[in-house]
Amino acid sequence: VQGDSMIDAMVNDGDIVIMRSVNRAENGEMVAVWLSDRDETTLKYFYNENGKVRLQPANPTMKPIIIDNPAQVQVQGKVVLVIRRMEGV
Repeated sequence: VQGDSMIDAMVNDGDIVIMRSVNRAENGEMVAVWLSDRDETTLKYFYNENGKVRLQPANPTMKPIIIDNPAQVQVQGKVVLVIRRMEGV
């Protein structure tokens, strides 16, 4: 994981997430998605709302990503486990 967009979900910068490979997501699931228009992958909560996709960070200081064209969002996997290295160990 790079960044702190999911810190309130206990997913921190430097963590390792284990994903189950899926290509669809239900509302509220934490998923990794490929955003073709931005050429990036991001980890967020997924919501399909009125023909648009909202990718919601778990950090109140960050705004959601709203995708008008759902075809630009490719779900890559669902988070099943977070691994964190303990500092000083």
